[in-house]
Amino acid sequence: MTAEHSPTVRGMTDFFLQSARIGFRLWRTSDLPLACALWGDPAVTRFIAAGGLSERQIQARLEREIETQRCHGIQYWPIFLAATGEHIGCCGLRPHGDDPGAPEFGVHIASRHWRRGYAFEAASCAIDHAFGVVGAKALFAGHNPANVASRGLLTQLGFVYTHDEFYEPTGLRHPSYILVPSQVRPDPALNQTNRAAAATPRAPPRPVR
Repeated sequence: MTAEHSPTVRGMTDFFLQSARIGFRLWRTSDLPLACALWGDPAVTRFIAAGGLSERQIQARLEREIETQRCHGIQYWPIFLAATGEHIGCCGLRPHGDDPGAPEFGVHIASRHWRRGYAFEAASCAIDHAFGVVGAKALFAGHNPANVASRGLLTQLGFVYTHDEFYEPTGLRHPSYILVPSQVRPDPALNQTNRAAAATPRAPPRPVR
């Protein structure tokens, strides 16, 4: 499926986490068309994969996300517009380094949905979930040195620059950041009801294989 398509998925009751506009669920093996629409978009992968991703590489990425959820209870969860079920990207966590208490945070938004505040809203919701439910003590994040938008987003979220770290997929040293709970800058759109729901321990549904 090409990036021009706008995949819509019904079954919004599968959301295990939700903000004002965005719902989170787990990746499924049947989600390859969604994964291809997202990670097959050169605008999305420009700063995270030198030369873009083939369909085979995207399928491998999807399989890794599913396996990461199975083994660690986290992944870059697919995210959808809560009102319509349209897939708009992914946002979440993955293991990083040797400390399971400090996973890596990331968010990828389909280019057709840029500049609507979805990245910050989804990130704020996922960060609340990471500290309140997953039990993370800190979050790591990094970005391509040319990606000014990601730098701005991380700063807006409260991440603090710590060092540059080599990132093999791009062959570059990426500026790297840490966020601890005391630094979190809340999203006003994540109202008290949504915060309470995000802070309630609740296991995501098992992946549908």
